[in-house]
Amino acid sequence: MGARVLVVDDEAAIRDVLRGYLEASGYEVAEAPDGAGAVESVRHAHPDVVLLDLGLPDRDGLEVMQQIEAACEAYVLLVTARAEEVDRLVGLRLGADDYITKPFSPREVVARVDAVLRRGRRTAPNPDRLECDGLVVDRLTREVRVDERPVELSALDFDLLAALCEAPGRVFSRRQLLERVWGGDFFGDERIVDVHVRTIRAALADDPSAPRFLATVRGVGYKCRAGSR
Repeated sequence: MGARVLVVDDEAAIRDVLRGYLEASGYEVAEAPDGAGAVESVRHAHPDVVLLDLGLPDRDGLEVMQQIEAACEAYVLLVTARAEEVDRLVGLRLGADDYITKPFSPREVVARVDAVLRRGRRTAPNPDRLECDGLVVDRLTREVRVDERPVELSALDFDLLAALCEAPGRVFSRRQLLERVWGGDFFGDERIVDVHVRTIRAALADDPSAPRFLATVRGVGYKCRAGSR
């Protein structure tokens, strides 16, 4: 079989139609009817692409997308009946790779899956040494430098900075950062991320009003502003 696709939709008829078209195109298909099943399937099926319906019965689809992003490196294509521009923009800014609005043609969905896979397989960006415009984060020695100046950070602040620097330009929501740094079982206030970002900025001498390294994306989260070298 070819690449693995996970279809997440609460309507069995839609899952059946997509399964038929995808399998006819050579894909291996798994299904999930809700958010909880999607997260569980991601951990066991290791899909290459997730077709994720935003209108799930048990959880908000964007929240499920963030959990999928934290658990694997699959491409995520949002499938939804929501036509509002804000839903599309929020989904893409949080890391979705494409967006399909219902009603859709099953052939179009297959074409979108084909297209996203032509970008090449995702690999987890986890180098030992991260460099962004004068900022160096060394995972092996757990050292941070700005323009060759050593920067002292707590263990948790180091892990948070490293998570942000793994993918320069990518926007991470607070929930994604909590799951990557604090762990998936953390249930405290998401705003704790803001507290630690302020501490990191102070240590880096990074002005939040004109950030060189860590930028705030209003209403979403944070990103490493500089491009990697």
